[in-house]
Amino acid sequence: MRGQDLETALAAEHAAVYAYGVIGARTTGSLRATATAAFNAHRARRDQLRALITASGGVPVEPDPAYRLPVTPSTPAQAVELATLVERGVTAAYLELTASSDTAVRRMAALAMQECVTRSYGLRPEIETFPGMPAAPAPTVSGTPGAPSSSVPPS
Repeated sequence: MRGQDLETALAAEHAAVYAYGVIGARTTGSLRATATAAFNAHRARRDQLRALITASGGVPVEPDPAYRLPVTPSTPAQAVELATLVERGVTAAYLELTASSDTAVRRMAALAMQECVTRSYGLRPEIETFPGMPAAPAPTVSGTPGAPSSSVPPS
Protein backbone atom coordinates (compact mmCIF):
# COMPACT_ATOMS: atom_id res chain seq x y z
CA MET A 1 0.00 0.00 0.00
CA ARG A 2 1.36 3.38 -0.95
CA GLY A 3 0.76 6.15 1.56
CA GLN A 4 0.30 8.71 -1.21
CA ASP A 5 -2.69 6.78 -2.59
CA LEU A 6 -4.31 6.80 0.85
CA GLU A 7 -3.61 10.53 1.15
CA THR A 8 -5.16 11.15 -2.29
CA ALA A 9 -8.33 9.32 -1.26
CA LEU A 10 -8.36 11.14 2.10
CA ALA A 11 -8.04 14.53 0.40
CA ALA A 12 -10.96 13.63 -1.89
CA GLU A 13 -13.05 12.60 1.12
CA HIS A 14 -12.25 15.89 2.89
CA ALA A 15 -13.44 17.78 -0.20
CA ALA A 16 -16.57 15.61 -0.44
CA VAL A 17 -17.51 16.27 3.18
CA TYR A 18 -17.13 20.01 2.55
CA ALA A 19 -19.15 19.92 -0.69
CA TYR A 20 -21.97 17.90 0.83
CA GLY A 21 -22.10 20.33 3.75
CA VAL A 22 -22.70 23.12 1.23
CA ILE A 23 -25.23 21.04 -0.70
CA GLY A 24 -27.12 20.13 2.47
CA ALA A 25 -27.25 23.76 3.57
CA ARG A 26 -28.71 24.85 0.23
CA THR A 27 -31.31 22.14 -0.36
CA THR A 28 -34.52 20.89 1.19
CA GLY A 29 -36.67 17.79 1.28
CA SER A 30 -35.49 14.53 -0.23
CA LEU A 31 -32.45 16.15 -1.84
CA ARG A 32 -31.28 17.37 1.56
CA ALA A 33 -31.85 13.88 3.00
CA THR A 34 -29.77 12.41 0.15
CA ALA A 35 -27.03 14.99 0.74
CA THR A 36 -27.04 14.28 4.48
CA ALA A 37 -26.69 10.53 3.89
CA ALA A 38 -23.82 11.16 1.46
CA PHE A 39 -22.18 13.58 3.91
CA ASN A 40 -22.30 10.90 6.63
CA ALA A 41 -20.97 8.19 4.28
CA HIS A 42 -18.04 10.34 3.15
CA ARG A 43 -17.30 11.35 6.72
CA ALA A 44 -17.16 7.67 7.74
CA ARG A 45 -14.80 6.85 4.83
CA ARG A 46 -12.68 9.87 5.73
CA ASP A 47 -12.36 8.62 9.30
CA GLN A 48 -11.53 5.11 8.07
CA LEU A 49 -8.75 6.48 5.86
CA ARG A 50 -7.37 8.62 8.70
CA ALA A 51 -7.22 5.51 10.90
CA LEU A 52 -5.42 3.50 8.18
CA ILE A 53 -2.85 6.23 7.67
CA THR A 54 -2.28 6.64 11.40
CA ALA A 55 -2.01 2.86 11.94
CA SER A 56 0.70 2.67 9.28
CA GLY A 57 2.72 5.38 11.07
CA GLY A 58 1.68 8.24 8.80
CA VAL A 59 0.20 11.61 9.59
CA PRO A 60 -3.11 12.18 7.81
CA VAL A 61 -3.49 15.34 5.76
CA GLU A 62 -5.86 17.82 7.35
CA PRO A 63 -8.76 19.32 5.41
CA ASP A 64 -8.49 22.74 3.84
CA PRO A 65 -10.51 25.45 5.59
CA ALA A 66 -12.54 25.88 2.39
CA TYR A 67 -12.65 24.39 -1.10
CA ARG A 68 -13.29 25.98 -4.46
CA LEU A 69 -16.39 24.24 -5.76
CA PRO A 70 -16.87 23.73 -9.52
CA VAL A 71 -20.55 24.65 -9.02
CA THR A 72 -22.07 26.75 -6.25
CA PRO A 73 -25.54 25.28 -5.92
CA SER A 74 -28.45 27.69 -5.83
CA THR A 75 -30.94 25.35 -7.51
CA PRO A 76 -31.70 21.66 -7.06
CA ALA A 77 -30.23 20.95 -10.52
CA GLN A 78 -26.95 22.64 -9.54
CA ALA A 79 -26.88 20.70 -6.28
CA VAL A 80 -27.26 17.44 -8.21
CA GLU A 81 -24.56 18.54 -10.64
CA LEU A 82 -22.13 19.29 -7.79
CA ALA A 83 -22.92 16.03 -6.00
CA THR A 84 -22.39 14.05 -9.20
CA LEU A 85 -19.04 15.76 -9.80
CA VAL A 86 -18.02 15.05 -6.20
CA GLU A 87 -18.87 11.35 -6.51
CA ARG A 88 -16.96 11.03 -9.78
CA GLY A 89 -13.93 12.74 -8.26
CA VAL A 90 -13.92 10.54 -5.17
CA THR A 91 -14.35 7.43 -7.34
CA ALA A 92 -11.29 8.42 -9.36
CA ALA A 93 -9.30 9.11 -6.16
CA TYR A 94 -9.86 5.53 -4.97
CA LEU A 95 -8.84 3.97 -8.28
CA GLU A 96 -5.14 3.57 -7.42
CA LEU A 97 -6.00 1.92 -4.10
CA THR A 98 -7.76 -0.93 -5.92
CA ALA A 99 -4.30 -2.07 -7.02
CA SER A 100 -2.96 -2.23 -3.46
CA SER A 101 -1.15 -5.37 -2.35
CA ASP A 102 -3.10 -5.13 0.92
CA THR A 103 -6.33 -7.10 0.44
CA ALA A 104 -8.22 -5.09 3.07
CA VAL A 105 -7.28 -1.78 1.44
CA ARG A 106 -8.14 -3.12 -2.01
CA ARG A 107 -11.56 -4.26 -0.77
CA MET A 108 -12.22 -0.97 1.04
CA ALA A 109 -11.34 1.01 -2.10
CA ALA A 110 -13.54 -1.13 -4.34
CA LEU A 111 -16.48 -0.78 -1.93
CA ALA A 112 -15.94 2.97 -1.65
CA MET A 113 -15.95 3.28 -5.44
CA GLN A 114 -19.09 1.16 -5.68
CA GLU A 115 -20.84 3.39 -3.13
CA CYS A 116 -19.80 6.56 -4.98
CA VAL A 117 -21.01 5.26 -8.32
CA THR A 118 -24.29 4.13 -6.77
CA ARG A 119 -24.84 7.57 -5.20
CA SER A 120 -23.97 9.31 -8.46
CA TYR A 121 -26.33 7.10 -10.45
CA GLY A 122 -29.09 7.68 -7.90
CA LEU A 123 -28.73 11.42 -8.43
CA ARG A 124 -28.30 11.36 -12.20
CA PRO A 125 -29.03 7.99 -13.83
CA GLU A 126 -26.44 7.89 -16.57
CA ILE A 127 -23.62 5.52 -17.27
CA GLU A 128 -20.17 7.06 -17.64
CA THR A 129 -16.91 5.52 -18.69
CA PHE A 130 -15.10 4.03 -15.70
CA PRO A 131 -12.45 6.47 -14.37
CA GLY A 132 -9.12 5.91 -16.05
CA MET A 133 -10.58 3.93 -18.92
CA PRO A 134 -10.82 5.21 -22.51
CA ALA A 135 -14.21 6.31 -23.78
CA ALA A 136 -16.37 3.61 -25.31
CA PRO A 137 -16.42 3.54 -29.10
CA ALA A 138 -19.49 5.00 -30.77
CA PRO A 139 -22.10 2.39 -31.63
CA THR A 140 -22.21 1.32 -35.24
CA VAL A 141 -25.33 0.80 -37.29
CA SER A 142 -25.37 -1.73 -40.09
CA GLY A 143 -26.05 -0.29 -43.50
CA THR A 144 -24.78 2.81 -45.16
CA PRO A 145 -22.92 5.22 -42.87
CA GLY A 146 -25.01 8.31 -42.26
CA ALA A 147 -28.18 6.69 -43.60
CA PRO A 148 -31.30 6.88 -41.46
CA SER A 149 -31.84 3.83 -39.29
CA SER A 150 -35.52 3.45 -40.02
CA SER A 151 -37.21 0.17 -40.77
CA VAL A 152 -39.52 1.90 -43.24
CA PRO A 153 -38.11 1.86 -46.78
CA PRO A 154 -37.71 5.26 -48.41
CA SER A 155 -40.47 6.18 -50.86
